[in-house]
Amino acid sequence: MKLKALALCLALAVYTGANAQTSAAPQAAPQTGAEKEVLDLSRQKWRWMAERNTKELDKLIDSRAIFVHMGATFSKSEELGVIESGRIQYKETEIQEISVRTIGDAVIVLSKIQLFAIVGGNEARNPFMVTETYVKQAGGWQLASLSFTRRSNP
Repeated sequence: MKLKALALCLALAVYTGANAQTSAAPQAAPQTGAEKEVLDLSRQKWRWMAERNTKELDKLIDSRAIFVHMGATFSKSEELGVIESGRIQYKETEIQEISVRTIGDAVIVLSKIQLFAIVGGNEARNPFMVTETYVKQAGGWQLASLSFTRRSNP
């Protein structure tokens, strides 16, 4: 049921066709090495999602992570299952703006994006604000939360 709601919401816009890639984005210079590292991880995450590289995503994502889509919330295993199965095929993430801030041992990335995807067989293009939260663990940075909020104006 969650997937059907997600598919219906994401399929509202028309897909313009693109190869699996992440577009360059303007950004303010990171203030710390940790922020730069997390920004690089965020960009890599979009590529791994487009490539359906669940092996690398599995390493990046904390086991307790939460994914919030329009109309659905997924655990790590549910999100990876959706990506691996191709029920959501991330084609291109055009990052239009990006900012980062550190709070304690967490780094928050806020991105204004255009997402091109195929959801449940339907082509979709949606403008989103995406919030990602990364936490410092013993093995490095881990994605703890990823939330999509659809923008009303593209």
